Amino acid sequence: MWMAQEKILREYGLPWPDYELLDAGDGKKLERWGQVITIRPEIQANFKSGWPYAQWQTMAHWEFEEQSSTQGRWLNIKPHAPEQWLISYGNVNFSLKLTKFKHVGLFPEQQANWRFIKEQVSAGQKILNLFAYTGAASLVARDNGAEVVHVDSVKQLLTWANENRQRTTAATDILLHAESASPASLWVMPEVEPCMEPLSSSLSDIKWVHEDALKFARRELKRGKQYDGIIMDPPAWGLGAKGEKWKLENHLPGLIETAYGLMNPGAFLMVNTYSPKVELTDLANIAEQYFSAHQLEIKQLWMPTKTGKELYCGNLLRAIK
Repeated sequence: MWMAQEKILREYGLPWPDYELLDAGDGKKLERWGQVITIRPEIQANFKSGWPYAQWQTMAHWEFEEQSSTQGRWLNIKPHAPEQWLISYGNVNFSLKLTKFKHVGLFPEQQANWRFIKEQVSAGQKILNLFAYTGAASLVARDNGAEVVHVDSVKQLLTWANENRQRTTAATDILLHAESASPASLWVMPEVEPCMEPLSSSLSDIKWVHEDALKFARRELKRGKQYDGIIMDPPAWGLGAKGEKWKLENHLPGLIETAYGLMNPGAFLMVNTYSPKVELTDLANIAEQYFSAHQLEIKQLWMPTKTGKELYCGNLLRAIK
């Protein structure tokens, strides 16, 4: 039986050339995405920041101001800062944009899981990505040669994910890297242009599915489908493709049970949760019904900042069948 250790294990999402968590604290976080720096609310940043807030504002291009519990607006700090731009991770490109929900189209803490995918996934394997958002994990798996089924209930996110696939080309000259920018040109960036090169053949042929993730997975189980890897980053709450109300704590047991049934021997399951109602012990109690202790990894996911602060980003389950 999994037991909570005196010191809970942590795994860290790490910075890469086009992303850095610069600082966090006082309910906010300061992030660099390529050449664009943002300030966003962060409930887990319940500690004092490393740098004074006045310094943050001299650095940032945009700050998100909450207007309700779910929406807000972006305040422009530096003139001519783009509202849409590109960054990359390895061979994969991401189109980022400002949204009214404070997000820009990428959860950078997932870099910990992209590393795992790069190590675990090989050509020809079948990967199912549920609650797949804008497709980062799908693209990383496809870049390794896997056959990928990408499922999300939000049509706009499927479009965004496919756009990221289209942006992932050999046109590296359109990528703008922070390390090559001078301070004077830091925020002078063009808007994203249409894809200028043919798609990378290794990143074509992802299967896009607009559907409730659990319903699709259950249908796949009835059809006798099997996968070599299943990736899930389910929301704490939300709406399905047909407006169904979703609460993670109600559906997590069914998700893990269904995923287990879809897994080939030796397949991996990776589940992220970011819900105050799902603790590490909840993940463990559900997973132990299907996996033995030596098949399980249960950890917290964290991100380090440039100032030495550390930010909690949710819980992480990995299992091998």
